[in-house]
Amino acid sequence: MGTRPRKIFYGWWVALTAATGLLLGYAPIFVFSFGVFVKSLVNEFHSSRTQISLAFTLANVMFSASSPLAGRLVDLLGARRVILPGTLIFGFLLISFEFISTSLWQLYVIFLALGLIGGTAQVPYLKVVSNWFDRRRGLALGLALAGVGTGAIVMPPVAQRLISLLGWRSAYASLSVLGLLVAIPMVALFLKDSPKEKGLLPDGGVDFLAQSEERPEKQGLTWSATRSSSTFWLTLSSFSLVGASVHACVIHLVSMLTDRGVSAENAALASSALGVALLLGRVGSGYVLDRLFAPYVAIFFFSGVACGLSLLWAGAGGAAPFVGASLVGLGMGAEGDLIAYLTGRYFGLRSFGEIYGYLFSAFTLSGAIGSLLMAIGFDRAGSYRLPLVFFLIATITAAVLMTRLGQYRFRPV
Repeated sequence: MGTRPRKIFYGWWVALTAATGLLLGYAPIFVFSFGVFVKSLVNEFHSSRTQISLAFTLANVMFSASSPLAGRLVDLLGARRVILPGTLIFGFLLISFEFISTSLWQLYVIFLALGLIGGTAQVPYLKVVSNWFDRRRGLALGLALAGVGTGAIVMPPVAQRLISLLGWRSAYASLSVLGLLVAIPMVALFLKDSPKEKGLLPDGGVDFLAQSEERPEKQGLTWSATRSSSTFWLTLSSFSLVGASVHACVIHLVSMLTDRGVSAENAALASSALGVALLLGRVGSGYVLDRLFAPYVAIFFFSGVACGLSLLWAGAGGAAPFVGASLVGLGMGAEGDLIAYLTGRYFGLRSFGEIYGYLFSAFTLSGAIGSLLMAIGFDRAGSYRLPLVFFLIATITAAVLMTRLGQYRFRPV
């Protein structure tokens, strides 16, 4: 007798939808591609790198402020009701670059608005994926966040090509079309906030207790209880230190390499190499997190970031900058998984959106500060070496803080 083919668990379609939305969203199009826009913006607005980096810093500050709010809205309203309008507004903001003048304040206004709406990107998707998975949550988060890694690979060279052909304004407008035409329809058709909507439990079981208060998404600490926990503050401090370090390198990598005589095309290729590593870090760390204690995984990847920073500081030629960038990318990729995974394991899913929003906002806010410090260091010393030493120390400190976390509060079932 034949056997019926096993049906693919719908949660994997949710993870694929999240990956697509993240691929065409805020991080790949705005954050990871920003490095290839820097010199065009400096020339267009007759500004210094510090002034242009300040625009990016303002966006990240606003992003950091909006992420907890977006998380709270997701906890209350569901992810679809936050993602769909957010994606639409993000696309129109990118198109608006076509219409602004060369006044620096107008650039700052658009960047602030992009940061504000950017909070509706990553937080909702990871809340949904965490609802759908428990035992395989690490892998599912890694696959969803692989969309960001893929975008980090693809978007910088695409943006560089579009800038060469159309100019920076039309390049941003062209990139926005992808999200409007692809991400919005996919989310509308396939994204479901909870397995309950399909009569399922996390990881694929059939839900016979649809109304039970013991459902996983209803278990966990409140935000008020979380903020009184030393575990929360240790986690936030660690991710903030590494966030500053990796963002500084990502944002200034292209400028750092071109200052050393590397061509713009090869510098963009190095940025893509970082994106490849980020993608591997996302999927690889997600797979490992389902099998090993998460703080140990964090220590391993943070140590890799420290090695990468050392190579970039040394200023060696050849393959060294590419290896250094790749190690930073591996750590940045793993960090995305780690923040979401540790949130679920230490604080549960009850207020996941808001708690993750605060942790992720600290990560991005520190990234904004880190990129600004890198620019200030360059403008004052004519080199990136001094800030790289600071970020190396910060990364080592972050690895040490990870050793202070206790056992999971919410273990896999």
